[in-house]
Amino acid sequence: MTPRRGRTLAGMIKLTFCLRRRPELSREGFQAYWRDTHAPLVASLAETLQIRRYVQLHSLPAKASAAVRASREAPEEYDGVAELWFDSLDAILENGRRAEARAAAARLLEDERRFIDLARSPLWFGEERVVVG
Repeated sequence: MTPRRGRTLAGMIKLTFCLRRRPELSREGFQAYWRDTHAPLVASLAETLQIRRYVQLHSLPAKASAAVRASREAPEEYDGVAELWFDSLDAILENGRRAEARAAAARLLEDERRFIDLARSPLWFGEERVVVG
């Protein structure tokens, strides 16, 4: 998607959501649901929620990251990371004032409860500061 009013993605507000799967799901089952069921739902609600970009980062099997995690004494890994871009904090706040956007957000949360361990999945808003590239 192209940002409105000529803005670059770097100047936008990003929601970063570090996902851990529900305990009864395998990594493969979690990622399949996220990719094949949840992603189309997000795409269908993107305009209503003023989402300008949505990216899923699926983690590789645990063995792929084991050595680098051990070298840093890192905590348990995430099953994936979702990144959502918005034009501004005002756009995000505006969503909270619009009934249509509140209903769309409730649909997303209802679906997230099916596959994400929400209590163990931190999320936050931030602004990118590009250092390389």
